[in-house]
Amino acid sequence: MTATTLSPRWSARFGRRPMLLAGLTILGAFVAMAVFAPLVAPYDPILHDAGAKLQPPSLVHPFGTDNFGRDVLSRVIWGARIDLQIAVIGVVFPFLIGTGIGTVAGFFGGWVDALFMRIIDVVLAFPFLVLMLSIIAILGPGLGSFYIAMALVGWVSYARLIRAQILVLKTQDFAVAAASLGFSRLRIMFRHLLPNALAGSLVFVMSDAVLVLLNGAAISYLGLGVQPPVAEWGVMVAEAQGFITQAWWITLFPGLAIVTLAFGFSLTGDALADLMGVHE
Repeated sequence: MTATTLSPRWSARFGRRPMLLAGLTILGAFVAMAVFAPLVAPYDPILHDAGAKLQPPSLVHPFGTDNFGRDVLSRVIWGARIDLQIAVIGVVFPFLIGTGIGTVAGFFGGWVDALFMRIIDVVLAFPFLVLMLSIIAILGPGLGSFYIAMALVGWVSYARLIRAQILVLKTQDFAVAAASLGFSRLRIMFRHLLPNALAGSLVFVMSDAVLVLLNGAAISYLGLGVQPPVAEWGVMVAEAQGFITQAWWITLFPGLAIVTLAFGFSLTGDALADLMGVHE
């Protein structure tokens, strides 16, 4: 993926991008659902009701109930809090780490660049999910372990993107002029080069959020992420797998929530790529 500078008219074109508006609407709906979960969820998401087990969707329980009698709609709503947190935090730390490393490696070059590139080669030598599972297995199950694993593995893509841009930008006239004026290396890197190199990474953040969301759901499904009885979509799918033939609604609705949120991130990322002039 290569990036160009931001289009000077991107803000004027914002309102004429239906795909971007659709993506932001989906994301906004999930954010609102997460923020106002205590107000909009009709039931307690972890409250067991032995007399309401495996009830199909109805007016009383629009998404039905699970094998413990818990309201599936309420659990889907509360699950938005955890899954949005996974998508955001799971992207922020890799982005920050990768951006810092890529900037330093691209700017200084030489042995500094070679050192970081060899580290990247080592990380890329292992399958992404296998490496993540190994780190989580060492640290123990839980969201904290998942975030650490994402930070240790996910920074590589951002570092490569930023490094490639910095290598090009540092030879441009504005960077050479800044150096000739006696500006410090830190100022040149983070005030002149980095802002012009971020477009591709900012777009990639949205695509990466989709992968992080799906990885978080997969990790929870395997029992290494969020632990029951916390309402989380991957956990809900895992708990319901034994009832899929007799109570389809238990897996359908959390699965649809995962797909819809991922679709919102994907739409937003594609629209931002077009808006910012970033091309694959």
